[in-house]
Amino acid sequence: MSLDKLRLWERFKRNYRRYERLGLALDLSRVDFPEGFFDRMAESAGRAFEAMAALERGEIANPDEKRQVGHYWLRNPALAPEGLGQQIEAALQAAQEFTRKVHRGEIKGGLGKRFRNLLLIGIGGSALGPQFVAHALGGLKRDRMELLFFDNTDPDGFDRVLGKLRRKLDQTLCVVISKSGGTPETRNGMVEAAEAYREAGLKFANHAVAITMKGSGLDKRAVEEQWLASFPMWEWVGGRTSETSVVGLLPAMLQGIDVRGLLRGAKACDEVTRQPEVMKNPAMLLALAWYALGEGRGAKDMVVLPYKDRLELFSRYLQQPIMESLGKELDLQGRVVHQGLTVYGNKGSTDQHAYIQQLRDGLHNFFVLFIEVLKDREGRGIAVEEGVTSGDYLSGFFLGTRQALYEKGRQSLTLTIDEVSPFTVGVLIALFERTVGFYASLVNINAYHQPGVEAGKKAAGQVLELKKRVVGLLRRRADEGIIAGLTAEEIANELSAPGEAETVFKICEHLAGNTTTGIVRSGQGLPGAATYRLTLV
Repeated sequence: MSLDKLRLWERFKRNYRRYERLGLALDLSRVDFPEGFFDRMAESAGRAFEAMAALERGEIANPDEKRQVGHYWLRNPALAPEGLGQQIEAALQAAQEFTRKVHRGEIKGGLGKRFRNLLLIGIGGSALGPQFVAHALGGLKRDRMELLFFDNTDPDGFDRVLGKLRRKLDQTLCVVISKSGGTPETRNGMVEAAEAYREAGLKFANHAVAITMKGSGLDKRAVEEQWLASFPMWEWVGGRTSETSVVGLLPAMLQGIDVRGLLRGAKACDEVTRQPEVMKNPAMLLALAWYALGEGRGAKDMVVLPYKDRLELFSRYLQQPIMESLGKELDLQGRVVHQGLTVYGNKGSTDQHAYIQQLRDGLHNFFVLFIEVLKDREGRGIAVEEGVTSGDYLSGFFLGTRQALYEKGRQSLTLTIDEVSPFTVGVLIALFERTVGFYASLVNINAYHQPGVEAGKKAAGQVLELKKRVVGLLRRRADEGIIAGLTAEEIANELSAPGEAETVFKICEHLAGNTTTGIVRSGQGLPGAATYRLTLV
């Protein structure tokens, strides 16, 4: 063992922390914290602990929207303000009773057949969390239902999923998740699904369940059409922190996953990460490591590399709770700060063949979060060569990659979990939820609103309104017998919107790319030359 490795061993012993109760360990030994960093950050960490305690007491933690933030109450309703705890417990019990009736065949489809498939329609946190949990904990012989998703407004995506359900819709339960019921992607998925059921001779309401705010448009529709059930969402639970609400728990229950185990893991992690001592709190240590590695401004990306197939979707799941929460223009005082932390990644060791070359020798604009899983599989390992299993290789690739990166000055964090189980998945969800909250306090931003998302939705709505005007103009010309087409610029001018010529061009190109619209293009599709007209059939 070289002297450098001896020193690294001593450093590892100082910076490796095992949380036995959680089946979790955190290794900070490959983070080069500046001298005196923890002393300098002690006051900021103290304020973050205080802010988190106030949040859990029910004080307004989302000042822009004047809302409480209550996802921690979901796994410990006793902490919730008066009245809310009973609502949480009631929703969980109702979801469990509904699941029991589905599994027993007491609740069936319109033709009297048992439900064997589950189609979840949602977007953002209403899909990313359930997808991660389903991938991490499902796919076993004990699965009670097959879970599929509409998580976009891509027509081809709808068709691909419905293709898998061909001749199975009469055995397919459909869960629609939307706070308002007006989220366009979710609404579109619901409309497409309802039409598929209708074409199959089935009544959509006999297969549909809503998860939504009480009194929302979706809730009213579910009541009026007599859907099978409706479960609550609350304004104090954001989509990106909703996995331990009915949003995530009902699909998992229906699939056959042990959600009580997941909730126990999340609750246990909350208790460990609630203690206001930096060196004993893995969430605060993670937040401080992010701060140090990104120079307090997200200067480096975080590459998430789980060495386990079941955690393949973890980096995708983490993008929303981290990037939507931390990617903010303004701080709490309204000053421009442009904060954020970019997250991407994929699984080891397969995908390191794609990226390890650049991580080791290329642009140094990142740090790595490794996730190690100690348990290889259920049952006996198989030797792929004398004395070595496939799991040994996976562990070797993880350790070798970590060492190869650190030799070139690439820093990393490592989380180790004993196994992928409902309990440890709950631990991971709760750990990162609290880490995000702590980090937001360290950099003085509101982690619980999303003004950029709302701006994008507003802009999309304006495009759709412009599209209707474009089609209306072309239809009027066709009705008048005008054969000549118009360029995008001419259309924009006709609509008194000359500044929208580029958007008009993109709208017309999309319309012309779909024969069912009746819009045809003449010319070579160049922005200034192509003309568009509507053909009447």
